[in-house]
Amino acid sequence: MPPATVHMPVASILLGGGLLACFLGYRLMRAVLAVGGFVAGVVLAIGTVADPQSVLGVLLVIASGAAGALVAVVLYLSTVGLVGAGLAVFLVGLLVDGDPPIWLLLVTGAAGALATLLVRREVIIVGTSFVGAWTALVGGLALAGHGLAVAAATGDVAGLFPFAPLDGQFGFALGWAALAALAVAVQFLATARSSDEGGRSPAPEK
Repeated sequence: MPPATVHMPVASILLGGGLLACFLGYRLMRAVLAVGGFVAGVVLAIGTVADPQSVLGVLLVIASGAAGALVAVVLYLSTVGLVGAGLAVFLVGLLVDGDPPIWLLLVTGAAGALATLLVRREVIIVGTSFVGAWTALVGGLALAGHGLAVAAATGDVAGLFPFAPLDGQFGFALGWAALAALAVAVQFLATARSSDEGGRSPAPEK
């Protein structure tokens, strides 16, 4: 188990990166992916490095984050497709009682990935809003000392919705949905305004 103090810088990154993804996810897609990849690499390293507070441990954590950011940016289109696949699989998990059959997850994931590439703007906005809202909420709660959020910031997300049942987490789920809905509205309004001013929707950052 990582020392308790390790979660503070990670939680700060989660909060800042999550808000960035929430409200600027479409415009700064590559930057958001880089931040997300960095956070994923850092969380993975913290959960596996024996002593993340040693000099070697810090270097390994930073290197893991940099590698995650690089992979996320290089695999841009693949990552966009995975966003759609992940959202589709998540919806199946909510609608199907118990563990869905593997064939259903594969078919749904493939359909979600294809839909993402066909309507990339809309899926990117919704995907970054919901992922960013969850990440920001976890980061903010972890900074406040919330036990399950602290655990999530150090690599153990199993205790939080949607990885855990909704029972007892209605407040978290409601906050997530409200922040995500606000972010979706802000991003759609921003891209629609840019489209009206410039004749087309702005492309994600290259």
